Amino acid sequence: MTRTWTPEIPDEEVARLARTARLLIALDFDGTASELVADPMSARALPAVSEAVTRLSALPDTTVAFVSGRSLVHLREIAEHADDSPVVLAGSHGAQFWYPGEGEQDVVAAAEEDALRDQLLGELAPLIAEHPGVELEKKTFGIGIHGRRAELDVEQAAFDRVDEVFARRARHWRRRTGDRILEFSSRDEGKDAAIAALRAHTRATGILFAGDDVTDEDAMRVLTADDLGVRVGAGETAASLRVDSPQQIARLLGVIATERAAGRE
Repeated sequence: MTRTWTPEIPDEEVARLARTARLLIALDFDGTASELVADPMSARALPAVSEAVTRLSALPDTTVAFVSGRSLVHLREIAEHADDSPVVLAGSHGAQFWYPGEGEQDVVAAAEEDALRDQLLGELAPLIAEHPGVELEKKTFGIGIHGRRAELDVEQAAFDRVDEVFARRARHWRRRTGDRILEFSSRDEGKDAAIAALRAHTRATGILFAGDDVTDEDAMRVLTADDLGVRVGAGETAASLRVDSPQQIARLLGVIATERAAGRE
């Protein structure tokens, strides 16, 4: 059952997670660490989220990760992620990783899938141009089609045309939908795989995962009783906790940082 988090009321489940031996805070980026924006590459973490991430990352046995469907190169840009950052990144829904002190884990796309992606981009570009406000994104392992700038009927018409192309050319690619985005990937990894990999790498004894969209539910469903799933905004969810905005995510992270620091004094 999902309950709504109330900042003013002490929450034993949040407090328990803050006391876990090795804590992993895993955050979706768009709509969770940042507001949803029309221009995908203009997204930036809220200052309050960045502040909380900095506080958490400085604590012993505490790791913060951004887990996104974005290609790693784009995730690093919007997260303003430097080479000396303590924050872990999981891009492309868990097909790419960057770890502090290790850098990017080498994942090479199959040459034939790269070639197919570029052919599909060439076919889709003039089709998308017929739909004002709809944008095409080249991803490391696939293609994203963004409709946030478009009228809803125009977006749907574009998505229908894209589905026709992929049904004909790349039926084996994984199809995902999100908040006004349609995405196809040659890789099958989801955020469930990302959480499993991060759990193993950090040896986390407790994980907070927060997200706002359909693809985040893959991660919510693999959380254990020692973890905490947080849904941002409305929608059906497997998360145990719900907050209404990225601003509340910042407050929640701040509470965890304060409680964890106090428990380590």
